[in-house]
Amino acid sequence: MTKECEHFTQERNTFQNTKNCEECEQEHLPVVALRMCLTCGHVGCCDSSIGKHATKHFEETGHPIMQAVPDNIWKWCYIHEEYY
Repeated sequence: MTKECEHFTQERNTFQNTKNCEECEQEHLPVVALRMCLTCGHVGCCDSSIGKHATKHFEETGHPIMQAVPDNIWKWCYIHEEYY
């Protein structure tokens, strides 16, 4: 049994914007899928999208956990590179 990443157990806020990647809209880029930062609520596109804005958000802020939206079926820790 592996130890669960401590970033997944930190308290999370609930955020409302799960409809678009603002950076892709501004840059007129297509979006494959969306990811939401569970620290601040930023919504960015996934790494299969041209912009890779969710990962760029982590690199700029250090916010460790994002979740797939709108389905919320899994979370990803950038620091430990693992799913939850």
